[in-house]
Amino acid sequence: MNERQMELLNRLLDGFDGKLTSSKWAAIAQCSPDTALRDINDLLASGVLRRSESGGRSTSYELPLPSQCP
Repeated sequence: MNERQMELLNRLLDGFDGKLTSSKWAAIAQCSPDTALRDINDLLASGVLRRSESGGRSTSYELPLPSQCP
């Protein structure tokens, strides 16, 4: 896990206001949208994050509930 990922996960654990999207990730981590999406996809693949139920262009991400962890 890289420094950007740890920083954003800590924000989620501390109670992130609103929905976490890739564009918010890029703004908070001060990285490109492509880098933000790579970070998110890495966390999705490892089961640390999951896509929220809303999809399409409004895709947001959240921490899985303990019962949903791999």
